[in-house]
Amino acid sequence: MKNTEAVVPPTSSTPTRREFLGRVGSVAALVASTDPTRTPDSSTAFSRAELLERRRAVFDLRVRRARAWVLAPFELPTVNGDEARYPSKLGSFSKGMPHDALGHVEPAAYATFARACKTGRVVDFDAIPLGSNGGQRLRNPQAGLAFTLSGADSHQFVVPPPPPFASAELAGEMAELYWMSLARDVPFSDYGTSPIIQQAATELAVTPQTIFRAPYAGATVGPYVSQFLLQPFAFGAQPIEQRIRTFEGGVDFLTSFPDWLSRQNGAPFEARQYDSTLRYIRNGRDLAAWVDTDPPSQAGLNAALILLRMGCPLDPANPYLQRITNQDAFTTFGPVDLFDMVEKAPAPAHRAVWFQKWRVHRYLRPEEYGGRVHNHLVGSATYPLPDDILGSAAVQQVFSETGSYLLPQAYPDGCPLHPAYPSGHSVGAGSTVSMLKALFDESFVIPNPVEASPDGLSLVPYGGPPLTVGGELNKLAFNIGMGRVFAGIHFRSDVLWGNWLGEAVSLGLLADEAGCYNEPFRGYSLRKFDGRTITIAP
Repeated sequence: MKNTEAVVPPTSSTPTRREFLGRVGSVAALVASTDPTRTPDSSTAFSRAELLERRRAVFDLRVRRARAWVLAPFELPTVNGDEARYPSKLGSFSKGMPHDALGHVEPAAYATFARACKTGRVVDFDAIPLGSNGGQRLRNPQAGLAFTLSGADSHQFVVPPPPPFASAELAGEMAELYWMSLARDVPFSDYGTSPIIQQAATELAVTPQTIFRAPYAGATVGPYVSQFLLQPFAFGAQPIEQRIRTFEGGVDFLTSFPDWLSRQNGAPFEARQYDSTLRYIRNGRDLAAWVDTDPPSQAGLNAALILLRMGCPLDPANPYLQRITNQDAFTTFGPVDLFDMVEKAPAPAHRAVWFQKWRVHRYLRPEEYGGRVHNHLVGSATYPLPDDILGSAAVQQVFSETGSYLLPQAYPDGCPLHPAYPSGHSVGAGSTVSMLKALFDESFVIPNPVEASPDGLSLVPYGGPPLTVGGELNKLAFNIGMGRVFAGIHFRSDVLWGNWLGEAVSLGLLADEAGCYNEPFRGYSLRKFDGRTITIAP
């Protein structure tokens, strides 16, 4: 006979959640009403005093962490001045709103938009006019105003102003974008011999080995694509190879002015054209395809699964590696903790970057800058554009291939309807990568590294200098951001400061987590993108 136990329903005296909260009132009220000498019944595991001591400890911990954040030093965010400098808003984001025949936003529409971003009032956001009925809508401008209960609040982070519209720095970044559009179909493995890469490297004053790469430790070593975008892994019992659905080669968009102008007004767009063959990421167009449809934590989650599969050691500070020898890690310092850390980082990171995008900077996208380059060079308008971009060989080559000076886009819709700076993909990747660097041993050497064949149909062994976990995670964070630059929708500075902001958010989350453990723990250690090693102590 099947052995069963009766399920005892709650009695009528069991309080509802509302009744319970009404009775509790506060921790102080609970403490005052408790008899600490009361002996627990035989059916209870703890006395009220023991449970209240626990609640008091949790309360004190949360208050200490909240006090640490509210007392932390802060500085006011600054802007590059373009919004006030140019009445036509030529250096500011305006896609999706109504524009004139040259692609300049209607002043009244932009004023309504800027007012909403500054006031944060729902009624003001509802009043923002869109350029095309039934077209695209603005991407979640109120997200940066949401509160976050773990780590620092979104408004506590400050990134430097992006390069001004008329600066040589931005012109240099835009020249890089034009070269990247021309090099979308060049296999990364051919960068050492490709004529277009050699021309780009010469104009950008870099080498074929360092072109389009990050200034992070380890990110210029080995193949362009991180091992975490190539190596196979298993999602539970499901084995996964990292072949992806990529775009048809040689197909670019928004290269005619009428198409470009319709997208500035938020008009509907055509469907993507996919290659019928799945391939490993072999070139910039493939990387752009990967970051077109990825969930926010995909790169970090896949990397965690790959690290576990290859047997990467946990961070040396993990107490279960040395100090605790008769237990193993699982819920804390093990898989449950690890995956929770990776998954929890992108949401507060995106709130922080959405605050910067909408409330602070409202920075233009590369396709908008490309419209200014085109208008200037065909004589339709005059803008304060440096010779670094007007005289770029890449701009002239784009014109010879497309008949316009517009920046060719990898996506038919061009950029999404939110400002450029910093990059959302980059902040998400920066946050998850930082978590992984805190949880795993960054010095571990990747076994059996690979790179994609020129056609992307197979993986071939890589036999160069050793690749470390830390270097390949740094490379991963930058790959994810630069995939959007290869697509034509972000600047390099968007990626660099997006990675930095994601890292800063994760450091805040780790600071709140470090003191939550019962195990003896010295703190999380990791090497930041700037090369410094830090420890976040409890």
